[in-house]
Amino acid sequence: MQRRHVIQWGAASLAAPAFMAQAQSFPNKPIKLVIAFPAGGPTDITMRALADNASKILGQAVIVENKPGAGGTLPAQTLQTSPADGYTLAQIPLGVFRLPYTTKINWDPIKDISYVLNVTGYAFGVVVPADSQLKTWTHFVAWAKANPGKLSYGSTGTMTSPHLTMELIAQQLGLELLHVPYKGSADLMQSILGGQIMAAADSTGFAPQVEAGKLRVLNTWGAERLAKFPDAPTLKELGLNLVQNSPFGIGAPKGTPTAVVKRLHDAFKQAMEQESYRTALARYDMVPMYMSTAAYQKFAQETFTREKALVEKLGLAKPG
Repeated sequence: MQRRHVIQWGAASLAAPAFMAQAQSFPNKPIKLVIAFPAGGPTDITMRALADNASKILGQAVIVENKPGAGGTLPAQTLQTSPADGYTLAQIPLGVFRLPYTTKINWDPIKDISYVLNVTGYAFGVVVPADSQLKTWTHFVAWAKANPGKLSYGSTGTMTSPHLTMELIAQQLGLELLHVPYKGSADLMQSILGGQIMAAADSTGFAPQVEAGKLRVLNTWGAERLAKFPDAPTLKELGLNLVQNSPFGIGAPKGTPTAVVKRLHDAFKQAMEQESYRTALARYDMVPMYMSTAAYQKFAQETFTREKALVEKLGLAKPG
């Protein structure tokens, strides 16, 4: 009996140096970073800047792969079938924390993801074409009340933060709106500029179109007005007790070695602090929003609980 214990202890002690060696040699090949929205939008542009910085720090390429659709949850689903070795990472938008409440899935967003760090969050707002009859938010609300179910607005997908926030706004104001989901900001902008929808709720991927005089901002969703759109009131200023900035970060597969997670955390944190990343974010009124591995894990748990209440309030929870 005693001899078996000695053998087991010996095997464990041999495993420890192997684990350390794996972490020390990481990475020795390119890393894939899967993001939830299409090429050309604010998420893609800012995450590519971050990945480029991280590549130089890690000494291996960090390759961005776009996987849009399903309300931004496909990258997190990719982690469920990827090796826990740190070579597949995913953007984790807030929609991931709503998924179990609206869809039948066989994995847990808290237990089945290794949270690395949070990197930023979106600035959101509502825009209409520059020549729209809806000149202000007051006009928007009045037209929607006079035409129930006819005011069409687009978002970056069903159950995304723009969609759910608009549904909350509609619920608070007693509006019935027509929601049209898209796969990302680029598709959404094409549609509103092409006249297919009357308004768009989006992150500030709309900024270039506003600056070009093609779109007008009716409101923004942060705690304060955005420097880029000082004339656009916040939801709070309009009497709605809502602030939405939708933080997102990077996750790895469940069971990724702690030392590998730390290496990734340290590299991406350093990548966040570089001017090129801050400049890319500033194009969309986004800012670095750092959370450590422990803080991000805690945020994930708290958000998971809060989103359940939101989905239930809106009557969007799956039956059963």
